[in-house]
Amino acid sequence: MQSKICELLGIEYPIFQGGMAWIADASLAGAVSEAGGLGIIAGGSAPKEVVQAEIRKIKEITDKPFGVNIMLLSPFAEDIVDLVCEENVPVVTTGAGNPGKYMARFKEHNIKVIPVIPSVALGTRMEKIGADAVVVEGMEAGGHIGKLTTMSMVPQVVDALTIPVIAAGGIGDGRGMAAALMLGASGVQIGTRFLVAKECTVHDQYKARIIKARDVDTTVTCQHFGHPVRAIKNKLTNEYDRLEKIELRKENPDLEEFDRLGQGALRKAVIEGDIDHGSIMAGQIAGLVKKEETAKEIIESYIIETKEIMTARCTQWL
Repeated sequence: MQSKICELLGIEYPIFQGGMAWIADASLAGAVSEAGGLGIIAGGSAPKEVVQAEIRKIKEITDKPFGVNIMLLSPFAEDIVDLVCEENVPVVTTGAGNPGKYMARFKEHNIKVIPVIPSVALGTRMEKIGADAVVVEGMEAGGHIGKLTTMSMVPQVVDALTIPVIAAGGIGDGRGMAAALMLGASGVQIGTRFLVAKECTVHDQYKARIIKARDVDTTVTCQHFGHPVRAIKNKLTNEYDRLEKIELRKENPDLEEFDRLGQGALRKAVIEGDIDHGSIMAGQIAGLVKKEETAKEIIESYIIETKEIMTARCTQWL
């Protein structure tokens, strides 16, 4: 299962763990890296000292490559850029902004830079400013999403770029990984499946809700206002839908109402286990998740299933 991305980053398997805010800490990321993938610590909107503590923890868990996800709209983004340089973090993934102004510093510290992108145009721009690879995330993913699907977007980005492309969104098992590789991706990024990893520290109620999920249990909120988010349906998503219908009828919608409703919602789900009023971010593949496993077991299942299905299909076609 070696690929260009494995050679570039020095990892065993072409599997990234998504940098999920409030979720992707040293415990999860360290387990993923130790198992041969690329574990990624989420910077989110956390201050420097919080992220620094997670970086130092992961260095105690594993000596293998890992990454930090930097949300460029975070008020602490500049501090986190300083931090990853100071701590010699091997890989940085970025979201919610353009990492161009930091690229020279990243390169000076031999940091591989992999932006998360929602379109061909942005992927092309990232390659021009020096990105080492890109993560192409389709709207099937959990959390903040764009408007294009993984299946349609990955091959178009692969055709337009020369750097490695990582597929994300809707990749729930080895079948999804095999499909992504056939589309030209060099690897995959997985989020929802890792939510139920034993090393993932989200609340048990959150994990239980993912395991109970059916194929139709996710929805997208704020499709007309703010940033669309995919999450498991609950009282919070119902309230978002109700509010959106009200504001759509107004000439001057009150966007502050959406901010108020979402304030601290992810933390409520992740830390407090509030599955009614918290934001249970998850992708459309939640219906494929049936049990809690270790990060190592999850990665091994992807690799085994991918090899089996690709071998079987190739034999069948030939």
